[in-house]
Amino acid sequence: MGLLDRFRRKPKPGVLRAATSTDTGHLEEWASARHGVEAFVEPKTTVTETTVVLVAHDGEWTRRRIDGTEAAKKFARKLGMPIYDAGIVGYPQRMRDYTARQKKRPSAS
Repeated sequence: MGLLDRFRRKPKPGVLRAATSTDTGHLEEWASARHGVEAFVEPKTTVTETTVVLVAHDGEWTRRRIDGTEAAKKFARKLGMPIYDAGIVGYPQRMRDYTARQKKRPSAS
């Protein structure tokens, strides 16, 4: 613990962190480095703000906050990718397969 840590502002419990330019910047960079990327919007919950999951052709994925469903649609249009409501269509099988493959990989210790 640093000397001044106790004086730094801490987020209040129950207050959700909004999306930042860092979040959208990550999404843009991630999508531009992969092909076949699709967006899946996850609704706001009591724990997190609206998020978007990007899934590449091979199932690799990333998730970040976004400023609502309309911002997610605008983001997807800007990058020319299809966008889906994850609560309606679910997630693609390739995403689950990718996650399962990652769990089976030996960890670098």
